[in-house]
Amino acid sequence: MLSGCTPWPEEFVDRYWMAGHWRGHTLDSMLRDWALAYGPRTALVHGATRITYAQLNRRVDRMAAGLRLRGMRPGQRVVVQLPNVPEFVSSVFALMRVGAVPVFCPLSFRAPEVSHLVRVTEAVGYVAPSTYQGFDHTAMAADIASQGPFLRRVFTYEPPGTSSPYGGFSTDVSSCHYFPLNSLDSPPGPALVQSSGEVALFLLSGRTAETLKVIPRTHNDYAYQARAAAELVSLTENDVYLAALAAESNVAFGCPGILGALSVGGTVVLAETSQPTECLPLIARERVTVTSLDSDAARSWIDHLPSSDADLSSLRFAQADGGVPLAIAERIGPELGCRLQRVFAMGEGLLTLTRPGDPNETMFTTQGRPLSPDDEIRVVGADGKDVPDGEPGELLARGPYTLRGYYRAPERNARAFTADGYLRTGVLARRTADGNLTMTGRLPGQAAGGHR
Repeated sequence: MLSGCTPWPEEFVDRYWMAGHWRGHTLDSMLRDWALAYGPRTALVHGATRITYAQLNRRVDRMAAGLRLRGMRPGQRVVVQLPNVPEFVSSVFALMRVGAVPVFCPLSFRAPEVSHLVRVTEAVGYVAPSTYQGFDHTAMAADIASQGPFLRRVFTYEPPGTSSPYGGFSTDVSSCHYFPLNSLDSPPGPALVQSSGEVALFLLSGRTAETLKVIPRTHNDYAYQARAAAELVSLTENDVYLAALAAESNVAFGCPGILGALSVGGTVVLAETSQPTECLPLIARERVTVTSLDSDAARSWIDHLPSSDADLSSLRFAQADGGVPLAIAERIGPELGCRLQRVFAMGEGLLTLTRPGDPNETMFTTQGRPLSPDDEIRVVGADGKDVPDGEPGELLARGPYTLRGYYRAPERNARAFTADGYLRTGVLARRTADGNLTMTGRLPGQAAGGHR
């Protein structure tokens, strides 16, 4: 386990292996298996670009070899700050194939948050557009690199049809090396043997440098989360998932999201914004069957429907995250013509979902039940004792995909976890007699942002 991470106690490790939740596969090795099983099928769609499983795996192999040539080594951390483009998926898998750990970073973060991430994770690399929507990510990286000893390699994404300011080769600026992302293309060598118990990626909780928490997710636990979520909604190779929310978010990447769709041979359609003018035509053109929405996206899609002639008949269900208000959630099914699924997803691991057969009352008034039969949930009062069903209290959780400690945060971990390993989520919830949960708010002083 990477230094600075808290491992599961051995008794829980044994339990999760015996239950079949953890299966010993790394995420990058799973991509190899998917390429063998679904090679000619379309894995990713972005604009006019269509990438098969075989092409994606080949690109990841060659990109990983290029990363090794440029000095990336197992265990190193790399901040990934990309829009919803195929390069996000290939970069994340290539870094994992090298044994490096991608740090998922929202595109909206700027120097205070990114520099904080670089310091906390001691990230030696950064993957981002050179510029995007008027913001100069390269200049920000150069400034961060000049302030500390960590960031030394920047890999820049250039949209198709544009040229890199570095002309296709590396440039050394202020002791930081810059490489166009598309220059990472070398013949692959032998596969790296890795443990599935190692950290696969870092997710984030919090929205400012002061509230950011770094969440280590292992290959075992994250593969289980995505697989179990895909099974719950019966994803198959015939499904098409629209990633309308940011690909770096837990919901869009693994609930079941991008990873879940790829795990069954489905197709992932990448939208760079969640705006209805982009997404509704994509649903019609690509015959999208599944998508995920937050409150802003759900409201804007519904408001835009009267002026859209897009055919949404292929859509079979839409996930609505915990922030979608009841008045909007009630309209999603009738107006989009699909089944609603309510979800509450924490980057820390706890995932609750309504089930496809749940009655409308459950769908509209709760965020469903925990994903795993081995998710252990408590709802406690201020005294730390369990409250009766129906009464509000703080939600505590532990399970096969819920972390045991934030990265390099011993003082925070002492406050955030009970002595027996339950995560204090800071979320106020009520539990119904049949085990569904309704999230009602957050404890005073608890920053929002954990359930992305």
